[in-house]
Amino acid sequence: MSIFSQLFSANTKNAKVKILTRDTFNEAITSQKVHLIDVRTSNEFGVGHIKGAINLNFFDQPTFQKGIEKLNKNTAVYLYCQSGNRSKSASKFLVQMGFEHVFDLQGGYSNW
Repeated sequence: MSIFSQLFSANTKNAKVKILTRDTFNEAITSQKVHLIDVRTSNEFGVGHIKGAINLNFFDQPTFQKGIEKLNKNTAVYLYCQSGNRSKSASKFLVQMGFEHVFDLQGGYSNW
């Protein structure tokens, strides 16, 4: 089964993913040590991003997966994209990779 079919299948476990409002997301990323990941393209990231974020382009699956594999699974992961669609898919992928604490910014960077 391909990564994309796994991401969009009905069996994907996303109960571990929490969608956070802008204020809650901001409070969390500034008050604790987390992995903050911008899953947009490098061009989007270059136009603007949340301070402290690393850019792992979700559309570049080999690079995205290698970057995710380097992360500590015990540290909370906070994701965002432009509107929330890519980060939703990326969140599902992280849960399948064994991450327990995955958080997604509601409305994405456009809501930031």
